[in-house]
Amino acid sequence: MTPPQTRPDQHPIDDGLVRRLVAGQFPRWADRPVRRFPSGGTVNAMYRLGEDLAVRLPLTAGGAGDVSTEQEWLPRLAPLLPAAVPEVLGTGRPAEGFPWPWAVQRWQPGANPEAGALAEPALLAKDLAEFVAAMRAVTLPDAPDAHRGGPLTTLDTGTRAAIEQLRALPQEGVDCDAVTAVWEDGLRAPAWDGPPVWLHADVMPGNLLVDGAGRLTAVIDFGCLGVGDPACDLFPAWNLLPPDAREVFRAALDVDEATWRRGRARTLSQALIALPHYRESNPAMAGNARHVIGAVLAEVTG
Repeated sequence: MTPPQTRPDQHPIDDGLVRRLVAGQFPRWADRPVRRFPSGGTVNAMYRLGEDLAVRLPLTAGGAGDVSTEQEWLPRLAPLLPAAVPEVLGTGRPAEGFPWPWAVQRWQPGANPEAGALAEPALLAKDLAEFVAAMRAVTLPDAPDAHRGGPLTTLDTGTRAAIEQLRALPQEGVDCDAVTAVWEDGLRAPAWDGPPVWLHADVMPGNLLVDGAGRLTAVIDFGCLGVGDPACDLFPAWNLLPPDAREVFRAALDVDEATWRRGRARTLSQALIALPHYRESNPAMAGNARHVIGAVLAEVTG
């Protein structure tokens, strides 16, 4: 089975290619069944390899660096974090026409949490705050800069362009004047003037796993990790948590007003850019973008 084509530069991947890559480079796992794991992700494809392993392959050249990033940093981060993270068991080479490195990881059980359907929102908020706080407390040297971890101004051009795209899509019902006001409020917020902190930098529902009781068990996809503005890891406040649990999350992290405003603007920017891009090709990404826009506007309008 081939992952759905969501980007024009996406490399074709199917079950047969994965079997050939595994057999050629990890023959000890060659007899295991391979099946694609459906995901709303746009950077990597995930395949189950038997019951306890997974194969993670970049879909585009831009995602190829994630493999080496995770190989380098996850073993060092794992003992410092309160939730499980991917365990890289093997790194594959380009072969069989596939042009980039790829990885075999231990399979992480659990389900992605869904906004509006959380079993224990307040407890999950505390779990997420504990994870974010643990990331911030990491002191490993020579960290890379986090993807999206820089000043908000670096996102201004793309955010405003996305707002104009949404003006041309009235069927989406986005109040473009209202989201512009929220974005500009974030730009006016005082910039982070402390030392850069460690970030996951992509705390989306699709990168979180919860157990049957709704508690956080694992965080995956660390391809954007690095150091930067702590506002970057506040995404769950609006992409996942309802208002009461959002306040639990904020209180547990003791987030000041300026960082909260920057975090809200960052989360909104990501959603505004994602919605016109994925509205027809990726229902999961587009659905979460709509949720974020609604949550942000509900918060600022009271």
